Amino acid sequence: MNFVKVGLNKLPDNYKNNKKNNYKEYNSEEDDNLFIGRNAVLELLKSEREIDKLYIQKGEREGSITLIVAKAIENKIPIVEVDKRRLDSMSSGGVHQGVAATASETAYVSVENILAIAAEKGEKPFIVICDSVNDPHNLGAIIRTAECAGAHGVIIPKRRAVSVNGAVAKASAGAVFHMPVARVVNLSSAINVLKENNVWVYALEADGTPYYENKFDNGCAFVLGGENTGVTRLVRENCDFVVSIPMFGKINSLNVSNAGAIVLFEAARQKAKKI
Repeated sequence: MNFVKVGLNKLPDNYKNNKKNNYKEYNSEEDDNLFIGRNAVLELLKSEREIDKLYIQKGEREGSITLIVAKAIENKIPIVEVDKRRLDSMSSGGVHQGVAATASETAYVSVENILAIAAEKGEKPFIVICDSVNDPHNLGAIIRTAECAGAHGVIIPKRRAVSVNGAVAKASAGAVFHMPVARVVNLSSAINVLKENNVWVYALEADGTPYYENKFDNGCAFVLGGENTGVTRLVRENCDFVVSIPMFGKINSLNVSNAGAIVLFEAARQKAKKI
């Protein structure tokens, strides 16, 4: 490809008129499954997700934008040029950094798939369950933490919770494209499947035992509650244990993604120590 051979400071002269690149002016309606930001789009291009279109802001010709465009051309992804105002509108005010992409619907997996991934690696399951997390930035941060901590998958509910979308992908710094996510109808039923496969389930709530007094070196799943509701009653009743993070200041709780990071990395530490 001619583009790959040019420097990263400009696009090739024939970029706009090259029909093989499927380049065209923007004339389609706004797509729902939009992923914005350079890191998120670059990770999307590295993943196996089917990408519908890449949107580039007019005049953006520097830095990682050229790498993104090069990968899109290499993978024969249609590239659409739009002005900044249109890209701002498509991104609903999000920070798009001059680039966005639309992809096929998130390829969710099953709970059984996540268990199989752990088995294939010869590891005991390490899973995160999000119960009614509605803020896409929180879900994205949780998925990013789960991926960095070495979790095998994340489970989210289909109702009363945010799904994996462009905002979640950006907040996760692209981790959503590397972390298996199961979207289930009933979290309690999913928890029962985990328990049947020798996975201990821990609810992270304020009235449990301190997290550092627990052993997480076996198969384990951690339930993180919603921003306003915490872990719901039925889900909590299905958990094996309740663990908490002691508070020493005047504020009595942490943001759910921050709390999850503390406990997940303690679990990761214990698992790494046992290896």
